[in-house]
Amino acid sequence: MPNKGLSINLATVRQQWNLGEAVEACARHGIRAIDPWRDQVAAFGLSESAKVIKDHGMDVTGYCRGGMFPEPDAAGRQAAIDDNRRALDEAATIGAECLVLVVGGLPKGSRDIVAAREMVAEGMAAILPHARAAKVPLAIEPLHPMYAGDRACVNTLGQALDLCERLGPDVGVAIDAYHVWWDSDLANQIARAGRENRIFAYHICDWLIPTKDMLLDRGMMGDGVIDLPAVARMIEDAGFTGYHEVEIFSSEDWWKKPGDEVLKTCLERFSTAC
Repeated sequence: MPNKGLSINLATVRQQWNLGEAVEACARHGIRAIDPWRDQVAAFGLSESAKVIKDHGMDVTGYCRGGMFPEPDAAGRQAAIDDNRRALDEAATIGAECLVLVVGGLPKGSRDIVAAREMVAEGMAAILPHARAAKVPLAIEPLHPMYAGDRACVNTLGQALDLCERLGPDVGVAIDAYHVWWDSDLANQIARAGRENRIFAYHICDWLIPTKDMLLDRGMMGDGVIDLPAVARMIEDAGFTGYHEVEIFSSEDWWKKPGDEVLKTCLERFSTAC
């Protein structure tokens, strides 16, 4: 089945525009969907963000980000839970289809990744009733293993889906090609996610060789080594018909280009490299 088209994660143009300007630019380029970040919404204003999104008829493919559950003490873990509840309320206000969770890495001073993953499960269980009441599903985004220590102790799609099964309905995955392309079990796990109706979002960019920065050197689609058409076929064969969301962190390249050039290139590469 055909996908809905292209969504722009607003991290892709975070250095060029504020949220309102980015929404207006996307509309100008015929892009019908976005995924904003919490700091962008906070800077522009929550009610103002909701209004400009609605006024331009934008779909909101996700809201970035919740998560960061592991903390060294109970007070820290409760603070994370409370913050995620606020994130869910914000996501509901702007009409987001899901809250994307970057779950968090090891608590400061810890080497126990098993315990960190248990904190993630407990934190998600604590916010799930609020998510259901707000009608905002939770989308776990497994991150590349290079982030296991500081950003996400859930690193494969299989791990994320195991957690989904443990938690039950209204929990799924945000599959980011950048983070999962290397996984030898990717095809099986994407098919599993489809069977279980757990694919809530699909993110795209490319893996550059060499990668000069662990966080801020993602590539435009077609400039790296990910077989994005193959991953897209897996995603669509699994039944996903939603938007393909471009999410690029690029401090020394795309963040330095004019925003309109970035959006134009995203559209061109979506047609030719994805």
